[in-house]
Amino acid sequence: MENLLTDSQKYADLFVQYGIDYGLKVLAALAVFLIGKRIARFITNMVAKAMKRNDIDHELISFIQSLLYWGLFAMVCIAALTQLGIQTASFIAVLGAAGLAVGLALQGSLSNFAAGILIIILRPFKVDDFVEIAGESGVVKEIKIFTTELRTGDNKCVIIPNARVLASNIINHTTTGTRRIDMVFGIGYEDDIDKAKEAIRAVLAEEPRILAEPEPVIGVSALADSSVNFVVRPWVNTEDYWSVNRALLEQVKKRFDKEDISIPFPQRTVHMVAQQAADENKES
Repeated sequence: MENLLTDSQKYADLFVQYGIDYGLKVLAALAVFLIGKRIARFITNMVAKAMKRNDIDHELISFIQSLLYWGLFAMVCIAALTQLGIQTASFIAVLGAAGLAVGLALQGSLSNFAAGILIIILRPFKVDDFVEIAGESGVVKEIKIFTTELRTGDNKCVIIPNARVLASNIINHTTTGTRRIDMVFGIGYEDDIDKAKEAIRAVLAEEPRILAEPEPVIGVSALADSSVNFVVRPWVNTEDYWSVNRALLEQVKKRFDKEDISIPFPQRTVHMVAQQAADENKES
């Protein structure tokens, strides 16, 4: 009986000892988890505020904030498990292998993601800019993490992967605020060059949307096969480019008609050889 009591006391002491030891470990793990979680949230919010102060795109802020928080949260969980005495090296190895496999499987998507971050940070264009990208032209409607969306002049939606955007030349027609209209008008060789030039200059003077500076250029650019070609280069605000372009084409044609200035079309003059005509007369 005495031995039984002794064994019971020993087991009770061991239970209390293990309970105290593991209880302290559980409390330490719980403290690490709760405090670490708060620190992760604090760091995430600080980074998000810093990005907002630098006018980083909201979508990118949200994505990085979420990615950073869950990364820190995973570290906190591993630290808490370490306090319980659990070996976490195998967990880290498994996570690393899984991350590598996912990275290889999503290689194309990750390149689009990295390109999207660079576009948002470097800002080669912004929403509502008129651009030419990867052989497509249109107004930028949305810049996403993986793709950029354009709206073409005929109201088609073009979605371009961001990796292709950075891999191609980017022509931004909006960023400078002004654009030059390049036009060519041809007149006949029998028409008066000075008269044609004055007619074009009068049309430009009547268009109020043409900028005074830089001064429009009007000059002979080529003596072509069927016409004398004038190059006309006025400057306008970017938003007026297409409307002024169309208006000038119409007004120059009307002015040329009014001034009896011809706009020739391609033609060929055929000369008959005299010998050929003589042979025909002999046969007849």
